[in-house]
Amino acid sequence: MIQWKSNHTRFTEEIVSGPNPISTVKSIGSNHAVESQNNVEAYSLGLSQEDLMLKEDNQAVSSWIKVDVNCGDDSLVSRTLQTKGSKVNGLDLDPAKVLVVDDHAASRMTAVALLGMEGYEVIEADSGSTVVGLVTQKQPDLILLDVMMPGMDGFEVCHLLKQDEQTRLIPVIFITALNDRQSRIRGIEVGADDFLTKPFDRVELAARVKSLVRQKRLNEDLEHAEQVLFSIAMSIESRDPNTGNHCERLVELGQAFGEYLNFSRYQIRDLRWGGYLHDIGKVGIPDAVLLKKGKLTPEDWQVMQQHVLIGEKICQPLRSMRGVIPIIRHHHERWDGSGYPDGLKENDIPYLAQVFQLIDIYDALTSERPYKKAFTSTEALLVMQQETDSGWRNPKLMQQFTKFILSYYENE
Repeated sequence: MIQWKSNHTRFTEEIVSGPNPISTVKSIGSNHAVESQNNVEAYSLGLSQEDLMLKEDNQAVSSWIKVDVNCGDDSLVSRTLQTKGSKVNGLDLDPAKVLVVDDHAASRMTAVALLGMEGYEVIEADSGSTVVGLVTQKQPDLILLDVMMPGMDGFEVCHLLKQDEQTRLIPVIFITALNDRQSRIRGIEVGADDFLTKPFDRVELAARVKSLVRQKRLNEDLEHAEQVLFSIAMSIESRDPNTGNHCERLVELGQAFGEYLNFSRYQIRDLRWGGYLHDIGKVGIPDAVLLKKGKLTPEDWQVMQQHVLIGEKICQPLRSMRGVIPIIRHHHERWDGSGYPDGLKENDIPYLAQVFQLIDIYDALTSERPYKKAFTSTEALLVMQQETDSGWRNPKLMQQFTKFILSYYENE
């Protein structure tokens, strides 16, 4: 019987049992088999004597190795190595999944053993070409990726994963040779999150994996919260059948105008998110006011104006919304100070809110509503210029917007 014992997790795992257990452990497609007790020690590389103990322990907590041949692909093996009732990161949660990608069986075995002792579910792959499909299927929380592999190397794999919207948030730790400066630099360029050198240090591996898994799960929670807000915003738009696909048009126009103004990626993102979220506060406006047919009374108008303050409160708890909140609160301000909610004047109005306001007004003018027909682009720009002359808009920004609209529809 072979057992792994860890002083950190205070448990002993019975890895394999039986009359001749070692000869039955194989990695599919890797052309190797562990044949003896001595081979296990040779393969362990970074395991110290306190980590690898060949002895009987009557108090051992039973565990298992599960081999999962994936869809007939003999280039990978999925292995679960964990303790029943174990805690990952100190919490009673589903164990995090770690994908170990290395064409060297010895290194994979070491990583599997070390990560298994920490309570992670470990998935193995012995080539880069299988990783993208495997990530989609298994959805790991972290990838331990060897740099040098035949065929598709680690750099190519990481680049593909970081370019994909569905996998870009999965942390990637590159496994490199000691002091391999060139690989580290290239790894940073393709988006690697961290680096480890061979042979593994157990404490360092555990600390780095734990930190990145925690960060990944925090990012997922944040992303889920954002999606909830977007869903609320879209449901608000669906309450008012008169606006059509107002939000989607604002997102598209915000992207194009932001690029025209040479905005940064984050500013363009805020404009796009503003397209969805600018009126999210209308969730707190009664239908009797929001959907009222005809002109609003002064009392109704006071209620309606509260939507910008409600929207700000809804989005304020999320740090990722910091750039969007000024748009939500101030997209009804006017250049001469006659707007709401704060009566800000000129450049006291946040610049992104000024930009978004032009997009919002233009789309409202060029869309058909029960109380008006859809204006042509020329008619809408004329109305907006008249409002600018009256002191409602930023004159310089309005000139830029007019040029943008003319060029935008020429290109369309």
